[in-house]
Amino acid sequence: MAFQTHEMAAELLFPIDKIDLSATVCDKKEVDKYLPQTGHMRMLDRVIWVTQDGTAGLGERVIRDDEFWVEGHIPGRPIFPGVLMIEAAAQLCSLLHTRLGRASGFLGFTRCNDVVFRGQVLPRDRVLLLVQELEFNRRRFISKAQGVVNGKLVFEATITGMVI
Repeated sequence: MAFQTHEMAAELLFPIDKIDLSATVCDKKEVDKYLPQTGHMRMLDRVIWVTQDGTAGLGERVIRDDEFWVEGHIPGRPIFPGVLMIEAAAQLCSLLHTRLGRASGFLGFTRCNDVVFRGQVLPRDRVLLLVQELEFNRRRFISKAQGVVNGKLVFEATITGMVI
């Protein structure tokens, strides 16, 4: 049996070179208003930029040396787990929909498709999270998501979530 691979294109969802990466649309305190995840499971530090219609955004996650996974996820060579990269992007998607007022309550992550990991994320890396809405209705959303470290695309995925 032959397996086909469907690698996604390595282009960014939108250009980030014209975005002021020092800007903040939602700081940690405002992120707290929109996301129920706290403590070790908060994967989004801030939102840098959002389109005028709120359907795309750029967020940030700075990986600390004292993260809960550092000691055990490859001892001596810690690598930020891929599932947490996806979680960070899903949190940004949820925040954008909640912030727009189109969804209230808890938005759950239900599916992840077309996932490609293209690089490692290490402690002290700054991960820029890009999300672009593909589809939204009152019960479900689908978004493309990407992560960038030092100008390099490190992951991409299509994330589906729903109002729970």
